[in-house]
Amino acid sequence: MTAMRRLTLILFLLALASTYGAAKEETVDQLKARVESARPEDRSELCIRIAQHQLRNADKLYIDGKIEEARAAVNDIVTYSEKARDAALQTKKRLKNVEIDVRKIADRLRDVKRTLAFEDQPPVEQAIRRLEDVRTTLLKEMFAKEIEKEQKK
Repeated sequence: MTAMRRLTLILFLLALASTYGAAKEETVDQLKARVESARPEDRSELCIRIAQHQLRNADKLYIDGKIEEARAAVNDIVTYSEKARDAALQTKKRLKNVEIDVRKIADRLRDVKRTLAFEDQPPVEQAIRRLEDVRTTLLKEMFAKEIEKEQKK
């Protein structure tokens, strides 16, 4: 293969990859619209993506001083994390992935909370507690399975 052909192939693959990445990036509203019609196995992943998008949005909104909009985004984070938990529990799939993602979201939300004025922190703290409840439920379900396996032996 000549150097020119190889370069052309690489550039084509890069262009294809960037097009795929741009097409794959959906807005929060598009993701929300897809959640209800999605297969149960896919709901947890979609809900986590919404929560992650809203985490980025909340951070930006707090920085911009748009406190009420940021609080709405924080509420979405909790709502869709809970929906992800429910979908994972229903299908018994992605329990570990959802737990890890929710832990990362809660950690990042703690970082955001530290940057806020004292009067803006309570709703974020409440959201963090609810995310920890989501994680606890998932962990209980995951370890209950392992205990059942041990008892069967």
